[in-house]
Formats: sequence, C-alpha cells, structure tokens
Amino acid sequence: MNADRWLADTRTSYDTVAVSYADQLREALAGAPYLRAALALFADLVHVAGGGPVADVGCGPGHVTAHLHELGVDAFGIDLSSVMIDVARRDHPRLRFEVGSMTDLDLADASVVGLLAFWSLIHVPDEAVPTVFAHFRRVLRPGGPLLLGFHVGDESRLKTQGYGGHPMNVHVHRRQPDQVAAWIRDAGFTIEAQMLIDPDKSVPGGVLFARRQS
Repeated sequence: MNADRWLADTRTSYDTVAVSYADQLREALAGAPYLRAALALFADLVHVAGGGPVADVGCGPGHVTAHLHELGVDAFGIDLSSVMIDVARRDHPRLRFEVGSMTDLDLADASVVGLLAFWSLIHVPDEAVPTVFAHFRRVLRPGGPLLLGFHVGDESRLKTQGYGGHPMNVHVHRRQPDQVAAWIRDAGFTIEAQMLIDPDKSVPGGVLFARRQS
C-alpha cells in the first residue's frame, strides 16, 4: 500500500469525523475499568522512571492524554489529523497537542520518558509497523516504558463510514498479540506484560507493556 495514500486517507477520514468522534469517546474511559487500570499502571511506571514528558501518539481528541495528566503524568498528544488536534486543544486547553505522524515522529532522540499508542496503530499497514516502532524506540529514553493498545484478530477490513455516519476510507487492522510482541522485540524492546480484554467479544482488545532496552 502506498504510504502517502494511506496516510492521506487516514488524515482526511479523521478530519471528517473529529467532532463526532470526540463526542462519542468523551466518557469512554469511565466505562472501561481495565483500560483505566492499564493507564494507572503505566503512570506508575513513568513515576518510578523519574517522571518527565510522555508522548500519547495518535491521541485523537485527547481524552487519554487528559486522563494521564490527571494521574500526574506530564503527557502531551500527537495526532495525524489537524482537526482532531483542534478538538483536543478546545477540550483540554491547558495541555500540549501537536500535529504529527507516527511514521516520522518529530521528536528528539531519547526525549520522552514514556510513550503510548492506544488503539492508534490500527490503521498502520504491516509493512509500516517496523518503521513506527523504530521511531518509538528512538524517541524513548533507555529503560522508558511503552504501552500499546490494539484490536485483536486476524483480519483487516475497509471502514467506509463511522462516528455519526460520516464517510471514512481507512483499513482497520486486527492483530494477534504475539505478532505485535515480535515486532516490538525486533525494534529493541523487552516485553513486560500482555493483557487480553473482553476475550468473549467478537473483537477483543490487546494491551501490551514493554520497555526500551538500553
């Protein structure tokens, strides 16, 4: 898949749905106790590491970024969609949000103490994942924690509509935790924990904790 094409399609799709997406997800964490627990553990790992800036890559409307901030984490958000960033800045005016791509992170080497990508890898095609994880390793400090959340499964599908019926044109990739873990190890991370959420649902969630090797 052409990199410029899938990135452009993802950007345009989320520009289109940004406002309705934010409305639907604003209270999502309130009904997700296991995700809140994962974020609380991640916050603890950041604090134990000495604190410092934490990048929420693919932050969307910033609800996870804001939740981490409430947990005492110096979190900032990055998203491909400029409209999504506008919404995040509107809803969370005291926090830092920037437009950017995880395929070419505009962050200095070893500049963040922690990084998370919470269901933001789902539109990245397989061939681009190693590049993304290489950037994650580059910008993380040695020993810094990484938190990933993703759809679990064995298929990809084209999403043409969503979040209030707005048109979209993005592929949604479901992956097995072992595949994600293998990519992470190849990028220079050590896997510390994996969790499967809602295993009885049609599309479970996968959560993976890792740490950048020195």
